[in-house]
Amino acid sequence: MTQTATKFYLKIQQVEKQCLFELAWGMGQQLTVSLPYPESLTISYQDWQQNYLNFYHKALRGRVVNKGKLTRQVDWHQKLVQAEAKLVFEFHRWLRHEQLYEIRAIVAQAAKQKTGSSLSQQNTDVPTVDVFITCNSQDLSRLPWEAWEITEFAASSKIRIARQPINIRNTTATVNSPSKRGRSKARILAILGDDTGLNFQADKEAVKFLSPIAEVEFVGWQPQESQAELKDKIVKAITDQRGWDILFFAGHSNETVNTGGEIAISPSTTLCITEISQPLTMAKQRGLQFAIFNSCSGLSIANALIDLGLSQVAVMREPIHNQVAQEFLVRFLQSLGEYKDVHESLLSACQFLKLEKNLTYPSTYLIPSLFRHPGAPLFRLKRSSLRQELIRWLPTRREAMAISALILCSLQLSTQRFLIDKRVLVQAMYRQYTNQVERQNSPPVLLVEIDEDSITKAKISNPVPIDRSYMAKIIERLTTMNAKIIGIDYILDRYQPENDKKLAQTLRSSIEQQNTWFVFATSPNGSGGWLEVLPELASPKWRLQGNVHVLGYDRYVTHLTLLPRKYSTETPLPFAYLLAVAHLLNFEQSDNLLQPQINSSIDLLSQVKNHIAQTTGKNFLDLFSSSSRLQPLTKFSYRLGQMWLYPIIDFSIPPEAIFVRLPAWQLLESDEYELLPKMTLEKRPSIVIIAAKYKDAGLTPGEDNFPLPAAVRYWRSQKNPPDPSRAFPGGEIHTYLVHHFLKQRLVIPIPNLWLIGVAAVFGKGVVLMLDNNSNSKIQKKEIILSSLFLLTLIYALASLQIYISAAILLPWLLPSLTFWIYIFLDSIEPKSTFDN
Repeated sequence: MTQTATKFYLKIQQVEKQCLFELAWGMGQQLTVSLPYPESLTISYQDWQQNYLNFYHKALRGRVVNKGKLTRQVDWHQKLVQAEAKLVFEFHRWLRHEQLYEIRAIVAQAAKQKTGSSLSQQNTDVPTVDVFITCNSQDLSRLPWEAWEITEFAASSKIRIARQPINIRNTTATVNSPSKRGRSKARILAILGDDTGLNFQADKEAVKFLSPIAEVEFVGWQPQESQAELKDKIVKAITDQRGWDILFFAGHSNETVNTGGEIAISPSTTLCITEISQPLTMAKQRGLQFAIFNSCSGLSIANALIDLGLSQVAVMREPIHNQVAQEFLVRFLQSLGEYKDVHESLLSACQFLKLEKNLTYPSTYLIPSLFRHPGAPLFRLKRSSLRQELIRWLPTRREAMAISALILCSLQLSTQRFLIDKRVLVQAMYRQYTNQVERQNSPPVLLVEIDEDSITKAKISNPVPIDRSYMAKIIERLTTMNAKIIGIDYILDRYQPENDKKLAQTLRSSIEQQNTWFVFATSPNGSGGWLEVLPELASPKWRLQGNVHVLGYDRYVTHLTLLPRKYSTETPLPFAYLLAVAHLLNFEQSDNLLQPQINSSIDLLSQVKNHIAQTTGKNFLDLFSSSSRLQPLTKFSYRLGQMWLYPIIDFSIPPEAIFVRLPAWQLLESDEYELLPKMTLEKRPSIVIIAAKYKDAGLTPGEDNFPLPAAVRYWRSQKNPPDPSRAFPGGEIHTYLVHHFLKQRLVIPIPNLWLIGVAAVFGKGVVLMLDNNSNSKIQKKEIILSSLFLLTLIYALASLQIYISAAILLPWLLPSLTFWIYIFLDSIEPKSTFDN
């Protein structure tokens, strides 16, 4: 007879002194035989059970009533070994009855065919044949059916014996239940019951062994916890909305007649399976497939759970010693962690007890049994795929909404401007409180300001455009004071016939007397060209001309003007950069100095380029920090409407370290002795900038006045007495730019968008970690959250110091909000948390 079935269903019913064996398989085939049930088998079992209990009378995971006093002189180990041999002999002799030959032959034939098919397909997996055994009485169920050697004909194939309840009313869980979708790791709920006389430490360590590939949570009783509170906690754990794959119990348990067995959840509290049938059904609907009860006398428990629809349940049919239970569990979970199915894992653990521990723990390999639902595949842990891991890290709907809002906020230039302004203010405070204020005896720039008082004293009725004769007086005065580099922050593109000649003559005289460097201002004219200084005033052959346009949002100046990647004669270089280059050529080169010449035949900028190339071998755009040039990534971000890695102006440095302020009227009216404290050779600024400081300054009235940065306002408030002025002219901005070029201090802001992404990943990782350990005590979680809050503060302080030490601005507010939004949303998600 040729059979292809790999599953056989064998029902064994005892009717008085007869046993009926009904085998079903394949496409409705079945075979029934009857044979007598030997009383000697019952006697052998009872004798074995008594000797078993006598040998393992201590530390049993069940409450066994003593039936008499134990005689210490008796060798219970030897008596148990003899009783086991007799039981196994009687059991096998009965099952080798000739009446069962055909049943055994059918199973053997299927196993043989399974082996042949596997070999022909070159399958490396060992073929298996599963035999589901159902018994109609407790006496039959207690027999060690797993030890039945059905046939010797299937040496190359495994015949696995599983148990099946006589009544199964419910279907199994859906493997792809909603709670399991997107779950990359199996979830294990470990219930630790009454530990009176026991020690669960090894059980906990064994279950934690699966932590790298499974999420493990523990729940158990605590001292001074009421019965109602404990039961409610366990029910909430079982019905966790995230669902479970494995339910584990360690403790005392026992059989009952009508309540599906009972487990001791505390020294004074037991819980019947019927009491938690509804929570278990909910857990099954959310993915629960397998349960293991590492406790005593679990036959009725297994029958009840398979009847509820669980896929597989592993139990101990008899009382089990605590240390044996732990040895079994360790080996079982090791196999499960090797991605073997639960049946193979149980057989492996039993084989370990039989071959390696039988001398120490005799008969224990006969105790474990696996109950299986006939319609369910065997549970095994699955290797998490990359796709599953990625799904696990994807944001939830709430997280996605929150992070999207933060990202949109971070992409707004107005938001970026506001955050930079406030962050630089905090940096200014941090500088002062940590005594890291930059102090210079000689700030690089003297800022000569034509302010309202200067205009009044000079009796200038309309300072737009500025009276060039007045400008000539300022330059004459600076020339007498040996000013070497003078930047004029005025656009001199229009004629003043009555004054142009005087200014032109003054400029020429200054160059002829002491080779003064002049850098004039230029600005876009709105039609693609530039507003340049009149050639009658200053020739390109002896002057430089720089772009005074400054960058920011809505007139709030925050960023430097960068140098281009490649120089173009069509685009002037920044005004402040040319002043810094002039300083380099005059004060940082000891010989072969380049000097402006009135009679030069080559424009001064070309002379500068050639001179730098000859003396330093560098491109004249590479004299200072490489960050001062437009970077490819920054240029790319323009397409996205962003300014990634675009250096900002560091207003956290106090103005006193950047420039010396001198009103124009004071420069003109004071004698040299009065100006000496500001203009001595030891403290004399190397660069002078002449700039406007009146309300109408600019190409259009007020255009050269900008909103006051918060950091500058702070520094003014720290003066004694405080400076209440709200004016912030463009000249002050250029002094900072000159300082940054000379000191190569270009602060690079890391985009908020980038660190929001980093914070989102970090936040999600912490959430997943907290979820994996949601069984932790509330106190422990509070410690974790407090530590995270402390780390947030440490990051804030570190970012403040990194700003000063490394000139890198690491955003703090939005990334921190991102991280804590993840924590907050996780805390309000409906889930249950449990104590150890």
